[in-house]
Amino acid sequence: MKFSILTLGCKVNQSESVFIEGNLVKNGFIPVTIYDRPDFCIINTCSVTSKSDYQSRQIIRKCVKTGAKVIVTGCYSQLNPEEVKQIDDSIIIVENNNKYNIINMLNNNNKTNTFNYNLRSRPYVKVQDGCNYSCAYCVIPHARGQSKSLNFQNVLNQVLELQEEGFNEIVITGINLGLYGKDFKPQKKLSHLIKFLLNNTKIKRFRLSSLEPNEIDKEIIELLNESRICNHIHIPLQSGDDKILKLMRRNYTINKYTRIIEDIYNKVPNVSIGSDIIVGFPGEGVNEFNNTKNVIRSLPFSYLHIFTFSQRPKTISYSMPDQIPVYTKKERAKEINAINISKKQSYMESMIDNCLDIIIEDKCYDGSFIGTSSNYLKVNIFTNAYNKKSLVTVRIIGVENNTLIGNPL
Repeated sequence: MKFSILTLGCKVNQSESVFIEGNLVKNGFIPVTIYDRPDFCIINTCSVTSKSDYQSRQIIRKCVKTGAKVIVTGCYSQLNPEEVKQIDDSIIIVENNNKYNIINMLNNNNKTNTFNYNLRSRPYVKVQDGCNYSCAYCVIPHARGQSKSLNFQNVLNQVLELQEEGFNEIVITGINLGLYGKDFKPQKKLSHLIKFLLNNTKIKRFRLSSLEPNEIDKEIIELLNESRICNHIHIPLQSGDDKILKLMRRNYTINKYTRIIEDIYNKVPNVSIGSDIIVGFPGEGVNEFNNTKNVIRSLPFSYLHIFTFSQRPKTISYSMPDQIPVYTKKERAKEINAINISKKQSYMESMIDNCLDIIIEDKCYDGSFIGTSSNYLKVNIFTNAYNKKSLVTVRIIGVENNTLIGNPL
């Protein structure tokens, strides 16, 4: 049987889809595009914004039109199953906590339950799911539930299998990764897991995905200086104004956030620090927005992910007063993006004449290779001497089209 799997949203969704696809392939199913007449389509949906909902519905409709059996999972279908069923009543909805059992639905004589990560050069390993936070704008806790952590041994088993398959980088990910281990008795920390993996594997480097400011401690900062931990961290800011942060229920101040960023910047050489910004949250006037711009300019970010506020049912912010017009939100996003472009360009240019370690990810049409550095920069290498997944060292000689140019050493 032929299948197609389509994924929207975060790294956790991507990790889950890779797991599902790998198991299907190992059980004899054949992956194809939705244009190649699959027997069934699996859609792993997202609901982080209203645009994500719209995109999820679009893809579901597209798959239904192929005539294939359609299986829908992920946060959108978890939160809005009735909307999914309105598209087509024959759609099968699989809850988030049951998506790994899709293979059993399709093949009762399951041959294997191992992994297949050959779809990526830098595979994700999901170690945590759910969120205990109650941010005013976010529906994800409704879709994913309370924080749940994968035990050390199960994580290690996945990493060791990836090691055997020749991977050199693994991305450790979760819905709220910094909560890892807090549901254990006795409690553990994310730093405990990472040290355990460093001591029990030979993987060349681990990358941590997004971490909330309140989950950053001195152990995490110390780990960023370890040679096998990528010098890259993503810490959402969301707003540069204390009043808006309080309305968002973010539970930190700009002063605290600034101290964290400056501490990391001063202690970790060449570190890449990324962040998320939401513009147009209810109550964000001109002064509050200007405060956000000033904070962003003052901090050593290497890149930003920018979102316009999305009014989501089932969130506190849905019924807040002082909603911001769509046009204003779009204009503010453009202003923040201008700062983002400038900061990213400056950070990339600061890498010229530096040597960076690169994971090769793809071969380009011109015969060159594209890869990702430890500090999360795309690097183009003009050589044909490497294979996908290779870890190589290059000297950066320039910047072109938002990508570094490197010469192999």
